[in-house]
Amino acid sequence: MPYFDAASAAPLHPVARQALLAALDEGWADPARLYREGRRARLLLDAAREAAAEAVGCRPDELVFTPSGTRAVHSGVSGALAGRRRVGRRLVVSAVEHSSVLHAGEAHAAAGGTVTEVPVGRTGAVDPAAFAAELGEGAALACLQSANHEVGTEQPVAEVAEACRAAGVPLLVDAAQSLGWGPVPEGWSLLAASAHKWGGPAGVGLLAVRKGVRFAPQGPSDERESGRAPGFENLPAIVAAAASLRAVRAEAATEGARLRELVDRIRARVPELVPDVEVVGDPVRRLPHLVTFSCLYVDGETLLSELDREGFSVSSGSSCTSSTLTPSHVLRAMGVLSEGNVRVSLPAGTDSADADRFLAVLPGVVASVRERLGAAPAAAEPEPAEELVVDALGKRCPIPVIELAKVIGTVRVGGTVTVLSDDAAARLDIPAWCEMRGQRYVGETATPQGAPAYVVRRTT
Repeated sequence: MPYFDAASAAPLHPVARQALLAALDEGWADPARLYREGRRARLLLDAAREAAAEAVGCRPDELVFTPSGTRAVHSGVSGALAGRRRVGRRLVVSAVEHSSVLHAGEAHAAAGGTVTEVPVGRTGAVDPAAFAAELGEGAALACLQSANHEVGTEQPVAEVAEACRAAGVPLLVDAAQSLGWGPVPEGWSLLAASAHKWGGPAGVGLLAVRKGVRFAPQGPSDERESGRAPGFENLPAIVAAAASLRAVRAEAATEGARLRELVDRIRARVPELVPDVEVVGDPVRRLPHLVTFSCLYVDGETLLSELDREGFSVSSGSSCTSSTLTPSHVLRAMGVLSEGNVRVSLPAGTDSADADRFLAVLPGVVASVRERLGAAPAAAEPEPAEELVVDALGKRCPIPVIELAKVIGTVRVGGTVTVLSDDAAARLDIPAWCEMRGQRYVGETATPQGAPAYVVRRTT
């Protein structure tokens, strides 16, 4: 069964498995102890730290291992902000950061700090000049991911790092998605990553803090991991994480080129095979193994379930697949379609035949879901109406957009359709539909009863 969700968790690398089994026999003792078993464990921990530091591009004494990538981000954000409290209490982040960064920002704001979100363009990348403009007075820390976890877009880390250096603001880079593919450009002050993203075991993160960066660890600490990650180290998992990081880096150039070819094929063929599809993310500056697209008139949860029936494990940022029923903050910030969203992220070793079979299966699956939802446009009336109102209150994605598509042809060119919808996804998906279908989105209003109303003018 093809597993196409490596961006969530990559399959355990064979080298990680071997290292884990070996370390279970050799690395079970306390590395802080001076007896023979403790010294042996310390040697393993030091070797793992050196290997990880080499891959990151820092000194071994600048890197600590944490219980997860999320913990690394939280510790990095809170420690850097606390260390620079005298400078200011403002945190600058991109609008598409991983939720771990945004949650750290929420905690900072709840404690009296402020958070500035830098918007992104339609490809998901920040404008370095716009980011630099927010690094003024009171900025204590900036955060920018190296590559986006949902759409694969690589961020201009080098340019932003230079702007941060000029402004005297440390930059924390979340490198979870990219570290297995290569080093992050120079200039960062703190870096966080997570082993299960590159084929290491879950439960191991790493945090690097450059010498000279003001840093004050928050919460109770002990003597382990420089006081930045208290508690007994999971040494076998750490050894496996470092070994697999070195292994995937050695394979990155060859495997990356091979997977990029498969992803290029998917990016090109999906819009040809499936009507009303938007491929999102930067087409050039992106991770080699990841492609994301959104299908109009499709329920994302049903689409993923049907693909699973066909043997494909994929992910989605659609609001329909979320327990909160709100669209992905990444897709929302980009201003792209969120309904029927599919993220394909290929693990190392993915067969070309599996990619081809996915392309063969996808059109039928999408057509089946659309037919089930009744997504067929209505025929134009002999005397088109001037304006129509579609009541989609209480209906979830993608029904409001489907109802809009059904009636747009029944108003005259220049006429309007007003869609009443209390689904949060409509605020994003109706403008995105207009962009894709060449119609004009007039804007959002409210009914006398207070229900949100979205006005679309027919132009074609």
